[in-house]
Amino acid sequence: MIEQIMFPALIVGIIILSQAVKIVKEYERVVIFRLGRLSGVKGPGIFLIIPIIDTVVKVDLRVITIDVPKQSVITYDNVTVAVDAVIYYKVIDPASAVNEVEDYKYATAMLSQTTLRDVIGRIELDEVLSERDTVNKDIQEILDASTDPWGIKVTSVTLRDVTIDGTMMRAIAKQAEAEREKRARIILADGEFKAAEKMRGAAEMYQDVPAAIKLRELQTIAEVAREKNMVIISNSTSMGEIAALTQAFTKKK
Repeated sequence: MIEQIMFPALIVGIIILSQAVKIVKEYERVVIFRLGRLSGVKGPGIFLIIPIIDTVVKVDLRVITIDVPKQSVITYDNVTVAVDAVIYYKVIDPASAVNEVEDYKYATAMLSQTTLRDVIGRIELDEVLSERDTVNKDIQEILDASTDPWGIKVTSVTLRDVTIDGTMMRAIAKQAEAEREKRARIILADGEFKAAEKMRGAAEMYQDVPAAIKLRELQTIAEVAREKNMVIISNSTSMGEIAALTQAFTKKK
């Protein structure tokens, strides 16, 4: 009779003990509710709970990746683009993640989509294309501030792709071509300006030193004399000039 009573009791005791012993991994935590009230957070390792009275919710502390699908957004300069991104976050406060929001994974995913559209809609297309690091940082800061009450830390945000329709792509190509042509004209004008400054300086020097312009004239005549079948006429009468001309023609022969 006693054995008949002890055996079922032993079975019940084993079942209760198996329900009371919990083991969680290093990257996991368990949030415990005792009679509906938050009791605390346990883990990692082995611990005991009170069956029936305690209920537990397991939370993963590893980094979670959200693949934000393409969002059709109108930028500040009224250009429609399709943008997608990747969000990385992790739970740093398991109690808040369970107690402050119904489903923190779903809530964070939805918040990521709306934040992406809001940030892209406040800037122009050129900023989206050329300043991705700044856009990523802005989205991360907004998400991190919004999810902080949920015990979540957004670690990184990356814009993955920005898609523009064909008409806008052709317009961007024309704009880039016009920009390159403008820069080429500026460089050419700058070169002409510097050359003009040099020529003005040379003219002022020739004006101050008449002998210098005579030397330049002789140099030019000597260069022209290297060509065949050319006759050079000069009104120079000084012996130095005649000697220079004679030397030039001698070198030519």
